Amino acid sequence: MTVKLAILKSGEEIIADIKEGMVEDRVVTYILDKPCKVLFQGSYKILNENEESVDRVNITLEPWPNLSRDTIVPIVTDWVVTVVEPKDGLKQMYENQVLNNGTKSSQIDSTDESTDSDQSD
Repeated sequence: MTVKLAILKSGEEIIADIKEGMVEDRVVTYILDKPCKVLFQGSYKILNENEESVDRVNITLEPWPNLSRDTIVPIVTDWVVTVVEPKDGLKQMYENQVLNNGTKSSQIDSTDESTDSDQSD
C-alpha cells in the first residue's frame, strides 16, 4: 500500500492508495484506490497541559468523486500536478477512517501531526 497525496490541476487535494499505470516505461495513468478529497474546515488554537498555545486544524475526508460508487478511480497524468507524501497525521487519519472504516472528520495538531490526532463528529 502506498498512501500518497495527489494535487490536481483543479486545486483539489486527493489522498488515496496510489499506483502508477504504466505502458512500456511511461506512466500513463494514476490508479487511485479509495480516493478521498481533503477538505479544510478551519483552524484554531488550544492551550495544552503546559499552557502553551497549539495550532489545530479541522480536516474532513470526503469520498471522491462524490457521486460515484467506484472505489478504484484511474486519472490521466495530465490532470495531476504532483504526487507527494502526506503529513503523518493526515496519513494516519486516512488509514484509520477510510481503510479501517472509521469516522469521517478529525482534528489534527498542525505542529506535531505524527503523534496528536483527535477525532470528533
